Amino acid sequence: MSVQLTKNFNSKEFDCKDGTKVPEKFMSNLQKLANNLQVLRNELGVAVTVTGSGYRTKSHNKAVGGAVNSQHLTANGADINAKGHTPKQLYDKIEILVASGKMEQGGLGLYKNFVHYDRRLTKARWKG
Repeated sequence: MSVQLTKNFNSKEFDCKDGTKVPEKFMSNLQKLANNLQVLRNELGVAVTVTGSGYRTKSHNKAVGGAVNSQHLTANGADINAKGHTPKQLYDKIEILVASGKMEQGGLGLYKNFVHYDRRLTKARWKG
């Protein structure tokens, strides 16, 4: 069963790609993550899509080469794209929204085909 988290995001979008639903114990994290992504979507005025990963089980995280302490394991991070925006443009927009206090500080990774955003609440930046 899917839960509507915000106007434009539902829990199904964040389910693990192995078919596992986001566990109830992580729904609070997911709600906060979706709230931040909704701010981004509102600012951009276009769809923001969860691509390769939202929540990940430990086994799926290992299979895809995720970090041992990945924010995906607790539904605290997502790999995203936005219609009509390159990953670099999306990354830069998130930086602006974090700096202005509209989105929570956290991890931000720039990859060739997507951006990773998480709400670890400490600043972390990288390029994949």
